[in-house]
Parts: sequence; C-alpha cells; structure tokens
Amino acid sequence: MAFTLADRVSRSSRSLKSKARAWNQLGEQTVFYGNAVRYTVDAMRSYKKETLRLVAQMSLGTGALAVIGGTVVIVGFLTLSAGALIAVQGYNSLSNIGVEALTGFLAAFLNVRIIAPLTAGIGLAATIGAGATAQLGAMRISEEIDALEVMGIRSISYLVSTRLIAGMVVVVPLYCVAVIMSFLSARLGTTLVYGQSPGVYDHYFNTFLRPTDLYWSFLQAIAMAAVVMLVHTYYGFTASGGPAGVGEAVGRAVRTSLIAAVFVTLFISLSVYGQSGNFDLSG
Repeated sequence: MAFTLADRVSRSSRSLKSKARAWNQLGEQTVFYGNAVRYTVDAMRSYKKETLRLVAQMSLGTGALAVIGGTVVIVGFLTLSAGALIAVQGYNSLSNIGVEALTGFLAAFLNVRIIAPLTAGIGLAATIGAGATAQLGAMRISEEIDALEVMGIRSISYLVSTRLIAGMVVVVPLYCVAVIMSFLSARLGTTLVYGQSPGVYDHYFNTFLRPTDLYWSFLQAIAMAAVVMLVHTYYGFTASGGPAGVGEAVGRAVRTSLIAAVFVTLFISLSVYGQSGNFDLSG
C-alpha cells in the first residue's frame, strides 16, 4: 500500500511533535528537580514539623502499616532474603571447587557493594516512593495543591522538599537495618544450615570486609533515596486524569525510579571500583 505525500508529511509531523514533547518533559523534570533541591533550605527552616511527621510516616508507617513496622521491617525482610541467597548459592557453588570456606568472603564482598544497596533501593521505590506519588497525585486531582498555592504556600517546598529531606534522613537507619540483616542471614545460613565453622566464616568475612566499602555503600544508599524521592514526587506532583491517572503515575514513577537506582549503582561502582576495584585477595 503506497503512502501519499500528505500521509508522509502527517507522520513526520506527529513524530516531531512526539520528540518535542519528550524533550520538553525532560526540561520540566530538570527544572522541577532543581527547585526541589533549592527549596530544601527553606523547607528545613519553615516546615520542621511537617518534615518530622514525614520522617515518622516513612520509617514506621501509619495506621495498619505501623502494626508490622512500616518500611523498616519491609526493607529488613528483603535484605534478609537476599543475604540468605548468598549462603545458599555461594556455599553450594564454592563447594563444587573445594573452597566453600570463602563463603564469608562473598558475604562481605557482595552484600556491601551490590546486594544490600540495590535491595534497599527497590524497597524504597516500592514503599516510600510509591506512597509519595499516590499522596501527591491524590492532592493534585483534588486541587489541594492549587489551594496551597492560593494561600501563598510554596507547594514544592512544603510537599516535595520536605519529602526529599525526610527520605534522605530515613534511609540512614533504614540502611543500617538492611546491612545488618543481610550480614546476619548470610552468616546464620552458612553456619547453621550448612554447618560451616563460625570461626572460618568470621575469619574470611572480617578479612575482606573493608570499612571504606561500607562508607561508599551508605553514600550510594543516600544517593538512591534522593533520586527515588525526586522521581516519585515529580510524577505525583504532575499527575492528571483522575484516580486512573494517579495509578498510571505511580506505575511510571516506580519504573523510572528502579531504572534510576540501577544507574546510580552503576555510576558509583564505576567511579569507586572501576579502576583498581579496591580488592586484594589475601588471608
């Protein structure tokens, strides 16, 4: 079937308009993220109570979610299962070549650099991030955000910057729980389930666990928390189309934040471990 000149012109016009909309949306997101970061000082000065309320809500949850401990328990169980996988896969794989004693090395090496940060990022996106998108989206479609602007309240500072601060504050103790649970599950799985000597496991674990890796891991977790909160607050703040639009915004935000968390892990790993790897096989 042959296309006429008018059809080709129409298709080209639609393609250019689609690319222009995508480029404009990228610019809008950049401006939004810049304003959210810029207003953090104003949020800490003017909205301290709101920030503290959000910290409590994001960590232990509210209502029915508070009964199970909120985000802390969810992220803890996620990293618990991830650390247990190291014991299962690591011990069995290493035993095939007769070096199952190095399971402690895998726990110290993989948990800190890859597994715990990524698992915590996924937990943040699925709990704190999705909740922020749904809350802001509901406020947008019910015109509550417009009402704040009418009252002279800077909506980005009150709604977005406070959530950004709260997310970065919550992630510090949250990530402490995540790392401890991943270490504990790997050790218990290796020593209790597979019967390896605790002394052998602790020797290789302590030998290969570098304090600097923990520092970089915490920095990576904080960076992921900031990216997750920025992405989710943007999609919630700009939601439209009623309740269905809010659900679509949550889905888009989760997808984008998961991709962003992987890229944060990639870039930090390349910058910190890309050349030498900060790894010495010894002990």
